[in-house]
Amino acid sequence: MQQVRTPHVVVVMGVAGTGKTTIGPLLAARLGVPYAEGDDFHPQANIAKMSAGTPLTDDDRWPWLDAIGRWAHDRHGLGGVVSSSALKRSYRDRLRAEAPGVVFVHLTGDRALIEDRMSHRQGHFMPTALLDSQFATLQPLEADEAGVSVDVSGDPGEITERAVAALQKLAQPSL
Repeated sequence: MQQVRTPHVVVVMGVAGTGKTTIGPLLAARLGVPYAEGDDFHPQANIAKMSAGTPLTDDDRWPWLDAIGRWAHDRHGLGGVVSSSALKRSYRDRLRAEAPGVVFVHLTGDRALIEDRMSHRQGHFMPTALLDSQFATLQPLEADEAGVSVDVSGDPGEITERAVAALQKLAQPSL
């Protein structure tokens, strides 16, 4: 597969279990840019809360989003892919405040499919019990936000190719 170079920083977003950690690195490889795992930006206190099945508050999320935003800012003009749930518009606004040029890839899918995938993954701190709170919090991308929605049915390669194709269409000026 041919690499598609991009100067953009792409935030792969969506509820837990949509495949951000799987699709993010694959997308980064296709785009020829580095990948950063959003979970790595969480302070230990956040991980402990989520591991215990306690949803994070906005106050818990602000430092995490700021850290991701700083990474994205530092990659401006160079390109990169980073994962972040970015479930609320206010979270995406916070990321754009740090890195105005970010583009979002919203991984979307049927709740049953996502729950099934979550139940089969190992070594992750996010329990399936928090999936309902994730869906309740989710505010899909709005028309004025730079980004695309990509369905997560199929295998990771198919999902990645849909994301690349959607990003390419987004980058083309409309006639």
